[in-house]
Amino acid sequence: MSVRTVLLLGGTSEARRLAESLAGRLRVVSSLAGRVRDPRLPPGEVRVGGFGGVEGFRAWLLANPVDAVVDATHPFAATMTATAAQVTAELGIPFVVLRRPGWVQQPGDDWRWVDSVSEAARSLPGERVFLTIGREELKEFAHLPQWFLVRSVDPPVGPVPDRTHVLLDRGPFTVDGEIALMRAHDVDVLVAKDSGGEMTAAKLTAARELALPVVIVRRPPLPDVPTVDSVAGVLRWLGTDVA
Repeated sequence: MSVRTVLLLGGTSEARRLAESLAGRLRVVSSLAGRVRDPRLPPGEVRVGGFGGVEGFRAWLLANPVDAVVDATHPFAATMTATAAQVTAELGIPFVVLRRPGWVQQPGDDWRWVDSVSEAARSLPGERVFLTIGREELKEFAHLPQWFLVRSVDPPVGPVPDRTHVLLDRGPFTVDGEIALMRAHDVDVLVAKDSGGEMTAAKLTAARELALPVVIVRRPPLPDVPTVDSVAGVLRWLGTDVA
C-alpha cells in the first residue's frame, strides 16, 4: 500500500503516539471530536469538530483526498467508527481500527458487567458511587437518590443527580491517589467503562485493594473491519516503508 496522507481519527493517547511516530514521514491529519475543552494536541495538522454524520464525512473525504484512514477513537465512540467504516468502504479507502486491549479482571476483583450505561444505572450495589464514565451520559443517573462522585476532564453537560460532587481532573492517576480519593469520599461502588489502557487503570486496582464492587460497561461491538491493538500494528498495516 502506497501511503502519503493519513486521516487519523481520535484524540486518544494511542492516536497521539501514532501521530508522533509518523511525523516527518507521512502527512498526518488528526481529527479530534472537540468534546474536551483543552485537548492535548498531536503533532502535525489538526482539525477539531464532528464531520456531520455519514454525508458530512463522505463530503470531507471527497474534498480532502487521503490514502488511508486510521480510527484511533475512544473504544466507546461507536457512531464515529461505524460512519468511518461505511464511508471508507463506499469510497474504496483503506481503513483500520486501532483499539487498545480492554481491561482484564484479576483475582480479587468484584466486577459486575453490564451492556450499557443505562443498565449500570439500574445495577448500583451501593449508596456512594464513584462515576468515571465521562460527562455526557450522566443523565442516566440523574433520577437516582444515591450520592455521586463524578470525575471528568470538563464540567458535566445536561442533568446530574441531586447529590453530586464534581471533580475535574485528567489522568494518569496513581493507585495510592485513587485509594485516598475513594476513602476520603466513603465510596462503596465504582462505575467505569471498559476503556482499557494505563491512564485510568489505577481506579480498578484501588477498588480491588478496598474490596469494592465495580460496575463495568462492556465495549460496543466493532464493525467487520481490519483491527489492530497497538501503534506498532498500525505501522505494520501502513507498510514496512514507514515502520
